Amino acid sequence: MKYSVKKIFEIAYAHRLLNYNGKCENLHGHNAKIEVIIETEKLNDEDMVMDFVKLKEKVKKWLDENLDHTVILSKKDPLTNALKKYGQKLFITNQNPTAEIIAKIILEELKKMSINAKIVRFWETDTSMAEVKED
Repeated sequence: MKYSVKKIFEIAYAHRLLNYNGKCENLHGHNAKIEVIIETEKLNDEDMVMDFVKLKEKVKKWLDENLDHTVILSKKDPLTNALKKYGQKLFITNQNPTAEIIAKIILEELKKMSINAKIVRFWETDTSMAEVKED
């Protein structure tokens, strides 16, 4: 038997995609929704997968400090230095900051926090979502 819980978070961010031929090559913003799904076969001492309050505290803190109201750019993006010069809040990625890559980064950060997330869904818009699953 497996148990799971899901918590949803929201952030506002800006990004642009390099080597892309379309509207997303321009700096633009989104109001994103992030779904974090945690699974386990054994409940904790409180008969929970994880306390929703603790999950919210940890994840929201990281999102607020790193991605919310932030410009997310690839380390190869020439805008990075200009925006730094003007004191803009940046989050730099090793790859293009697509929804897929942002979801992957969030999942990796959750693991560092010892949160056993199995799935992260990153909704860039109400109709466009990327999902990353742990094997």
